[in-house]
This record gives sequence, C-alpha cells and structure tokens, in this order.
Amino acid sequence: MTASTAPLLPDGIVVVVKRECETCQMVVPVLRELSEAIELHVYTQDDPDFPDAPAAVSDSDLAVSWFHNIETVPTVIRVANGVETNRTAGWMRSAWEELTGVEDLGADLPPMRPGCGSMSVDPDLVDGLRVRFGGSTLSSRRIEVAAAEDEFEMMFARGWTDGLPVVPPTDARVMAMLEGTGRAPSDIVTVVPPNLDEITVEKVAIAAVMAGCKPEYLPWVLTAVEAACNDEFNMHGVLATTMPVSPVIVCSGPGTRAIGMNSGGNALGQGNRANLTIGRALQLVVRNFGGGRPGEVDRATHGHPGKVSFCFAEADDTSPYGSLAVEHGIEPEVDALTVFAGEGPQGFVDQLSREPESLASSMAARLQAIQHPKLVMMFDAIVVMGPEHARVFAAAGWDRNRILTEVNSHLNRPGTDLVRGAHGITEGVPEAFGEAESLPKFRPGGLMLAYAGGGAGLFSQIIAGWVNGDKGSKPVTRAVQY
Repeated sequence: MTASTAPLLPDGIVVVVKRECETCQMVVPVLRELSEAIELHVYTQDDPDFPDAPAAVSDSDLAVSWFHNIETVPTVIRVANGVETNRTAGWMRSAWEELTGVEDLGADLPPMRPGCGSMSVDPDLVDGLRVRFGGSTLSSRRIEVAAAEDEFEMMFARGWTDGLPVVPPTDARVMAMLEGTGRAPSDIVTVVPPNLDEITVEKVAIAAVMAGCKPEYLPWVLTAVEAACNDEFNMHGVLATTMPVSPVIVCSGPGTRAIGMNSGGNALGQGNRANLTIGRALQLVVRNFGGGRPGEVDRATHGHPGKVSFCFAEADDTSPYGSLAVEHGIEPEVDALTVFAGEGPQGFVDQLSREPESLASSMAARLQAIQHPKLVMMFDAIVVMGPEHARVFAAAGWDRNRILTEVNSHLNRPGTDLVRGAHGITEGVPEAFGEAESLPKFRPGGLMLAYAGGGAGLFSQIIAGWVNGDKGSKPVTRAVQY
C-alpha cells in the first residue's frame, strides 16, 4: 500500500484503540454508549477481538494509523464527506462530548486520563512502516545479499569498512536517518576527493548509518563533510601526505549537549556514541564515496587511531574563553564545528604552575617541539586545554587573546638556532633564515585553543597539524545546517 492508496475513513465518528492501553480499556463502556447514539467506527491496532462490543475493524497492518497520523490511542476523529474535521486524543469527557455531540459520556469515569502511544509510532515498528507505506524514495543502487551470505563479512570483503564492522544500510535505516535533516535526499552536499564525485544528502546518510549514527547526528555529519571536502581544507592533500594526519572535528554549541556529545572526561577517547560515529561517518564518506583508501591515495607512513574517528565537543557552556568556532567568527550559542588536519593528541603535563606566566612559559616549551623544535611557521596546532589548566589563566583574568599572546611570546627563537646544522642537527629551516633575529613557531592564527576534558588533572592535550596555510590545509569552520 502506498500514499496514493491510503485507506479512507468512513463518515461519522472514528475511534482508534488498542487492547494494551489501559485508557482504551477504560473507555469501552463509552464506545458502547456512542454506538447506540451515533454512527461509530472503531479500529483496533492489536487484538481484533477488542473491544468485543461494538465490533471493531482490525488495523493490524497499521495502515489506517500510519496514514492518518495516529500518535496516541484512543484517538477520536470526526469525518464528513471523507474529510477529517476534528480530532482529540486520550480521554477527556468534555472533548469527547463536544466532538461527538453526545452528552453525559462516561459518567462513572474520571474526567480525563492521558492515552498511550500508538503502535504506528513505536520505535521498533516505525522504520519498517515508513518503508512499507511511504515507499522507498532512495535512489542509491541496491546490493542483493544471498540468504546464506553474512552481510557483515560481505561488507568487509567488498572493502566498505574501516577495519571495524559497519551497520548494514537498509532502506529502513537510511530513511530513518534522513528524518534527522530537513534537506532533501537528492540535494548535492559537495564534491568528495580524491575521486571528485558529487555526494548527495542520501549518500551521506548511508555513511552515517554504516558508522552507527543516530538521525539527530546527521546535520553534524553533513556539515563536517562540507567543511572537509573543499579546496581550503584540501582533503586530497591530507590523504596523500605521508604524514600521520586526518580530519579532526571540534564541535561546539548547545546542539552538542542536545545530542549527547562528550566534552568532559575522556572527551578525546572512546565510549561516546555521538563523538565516535560523527567522526567515523566523515571518514567512511571519504573512503567509500571519495576513494580515499589506505595504500591507495591514502599514503600515510604511520597514520594514527584517529583516522577511524577523531571528533569531540568543547565545553563551551563552561569555557572561560569561549570556543574555537567563536575564535573563527561564529556567533556564541550557534552550533558549529571546525575541521582541522591534525595528528593524534599529545599530552602536556604541568602540575606545579599556579601562576599564568609560569603556565604560559611551560606550555610554550612543550609546543616548541611540535613536529620538530627547529621547524617553524609550517604547522598549526590546537591546544585542548583541560579545566584545571584553564582555571589558572581564568583566575588571573586572562582571556583567549592574552593566553595566546603570552604563549606565542615564548615561542620566538633566533634564526641561528633553527637553521640546518645548528646544534649539530641537520634538520631545520633553510640557511637564508639564519639572519633572522627572531622567528615565531606558528604563523599568525596558527596556534588555537579549545576547551574540553575532565575536571580533575592538570593536563592539556596538543593536536599538531599538517603543513598549514595556502600550501597545505587550513582549518575550516562551519555553522551546522539542519
């Protein structure tokens, strides 16, 4: 049955019930009263013998409930000339009397009682009903799996996974995923490198299903795909480099809390579904739709575990200096994410500094070693500051700009220390830089701050970048589009 053949309701009063609803059981005497006074039609969702009187029409396939948007039982609907004119849900004597035109209904019953959830909105049933009655609107090619074939092993064998099992993207699951966005399934999201194929919202939804996302994560996945697949971020270069880098997704805004992202303890680790599956979905898009597979275009010498997923939320609601997205021009309280070409996190430990000057100098000493102590202005970095370190700066009244200014002030070194051969180390900047009185470690804006982590522990994390700027990759920030 499709939308074009949706069952019509008969004229009169229509009531939809189910036996497993105590309110429906309670109103059976009222249904008998109504059947004697007016033209009444009762539909039952579960037990065809309920109620025993008046006789009900079975809606066991839930077609009537689905097409007529029954969310609660009992629901009472007035129909005239095949068109619904009014409805009420649950039991409320005054509403039933007004809708039916029959007075003194259920005199022995309480004046009102809420109903129960309709079977047509049962989370265990709704995905199948959407496919059965809505018809699949998906345009992607179907893959037939033999009855004796293990679908999980089949996906491994075809190279669709990242080395971990993925969720089979059935019609029901993909259509349910698409409920998470207001964008049309056929809308083009972007062009995905390295194959430079256009990808639609539907294709991204398929990757989100495979990654294990919930529908409410889909806007974040779509935004991450848009942020990573463009010339500014240079996803092709990030794949092709032999350095161990991949997209790092830093999320912020009230939406991160609404979908349950982790910004606290173990925020950069395992255990949070939203964090892990949003990042994983982006990687599966690049792998399966863009062709970015290890050993092919992906040429990383070592890689890092974050190439499966590296996504976390900032605790921007408690941050003493805002969020990375705000640093990049997004208004506060706007859901947003930044995609950064980064390595795995590196720890920074300072458990003794209680003055901001000491902590800034200590952090700079740790940052000097990013990639190599003698390589400068090539690599960006994000400091994911833990709450206890951030508290040292906040107590002194230092804002984001003050922190970055002070840390950067300790990162200047004379060219003679950095040129190739200096200190007996062949690595370094070209000899022409030896005449520079002072060279900064980071390009302007290359050192960034995020805020996340558990409340205990004087630790922060550093995410080192790839070759950044026009010759490599730039961080890209986007507001989340729902």
